[in-house]
Amino acid sequence: MITTAVVVALATLAVGLGLALLLRLLPTVRLQLIGLAFLAVLLPLAAVLLSGWVMFHMGDDVKILAVTAASALTAIIAALVVAGSIAGSLDRVRDASAELARGNLDARAPGGGPAELAELAASFNTMGSNLQRLFDTRRELVAWASHDLRAPLANMQVMLEALEDGLGDPEEYAPALRAQVRLLSQLVDDLFELARIDADALTLELQLLPLAPVVSSSLRGVEVEARLRHVRLASEVDESVTARFAPDKVERVLMNLLTNALRHTPGDGAVAVRAEPLPGGIRVAVEDTGEGLDSEARERMFERFWRGDRSRTSDGAGLGLAIARGLVEAHGGEIWAEDREGGGARVCFTLLE
Repeated sequence: MITTAVVVALATLAVGLGLALLLRLLPTVRLQLIGLAFLAVLLPLAAVLLSGWVMFHMGDDVKILAVTAASALTAIIAALVVAGSIAGSLDRVRDASAELARGNLDARAPGGGPAELAELAASFNTMGSNLQRLFDTRRELVAWASHDLRAPLANMQVMLEALEDGLGDPEEYAPALRAQVRLLSQLVDDLFELARIDADALTLELQLLPLAPVVSSSLRGVEVEARLRHVRLASEVDESVTARFAPDKVERVLMNLLTNALRHTPGDGAVAVRAEPLPGGIRVAVEDTGEGLDSEARERMFERFWRGDRSRTSDGAGLGLAIARGLVEAHGGEIWAEDREGGGARVCFTLLE
């Protein structure tokens, strides 16, 4: 009796493993689930019937067969319902992915279902949103870059045609042409820097340095513009404040922030750079006495090419603050904007020790 039971158990295990391996050859998840349902029910049923026949010589074969058949039918129906639900959820994700592959960036997979499939749908939808944002950014980049390149190129073409026709004085047009070339060069440099940031191709040589010399150099870079606008510049950075950063990149961040602050500060206003130590780093703030920020500007002012009616990036190509954000984040820091007490705006960023 015991020997027979062991033989039946081993035979059931061997047959089950063999059939389970064969199930993997089925072409769809739906067929694999259906096959698994039948295997999970029919194999134990066969073992029970075989054991009953061996032990009881099927004296009550009709009763045993009726009970086991009813139980097996119930289990198969329940398994088929569950398999259909799982396969249906997978089909919805598959259909959404096919739509996305065909170029429909609005395609999203419906949620619901088991936790694993709900997580799969959520991950797919996040991927779809990121792809849509990427393509929107690319279209925006092409549109704004074309717009900002067209204007200086058109100006240069008009001036060159005037010179060729003898309608202009070369000494008069030379400074204007030089200014347009600088504008184009700056735009190309900004686009190149953004491309490097997006590709995570920046090479930063971080050094533990005092911040004050970099701040002083940045203020000297905007001193002429500040004097023309009658805006006072100030630095409140102690010589003892140090952090680990790449000097040229942080100077560019400060130049972009200072240029933006000057652009939105009225005459007789002030722009100041302040820094204070934090646990594990420092916080740098560029403050102005301008018109302050509205809610949309606070949320979107670091987006490339974004311009609003009262945007902090209404002039220029709209890339300076986006580049500043990329460079700060490449240092492992954060950057944000807020209103300043008493009026004006404050843009802060952090650097690590």
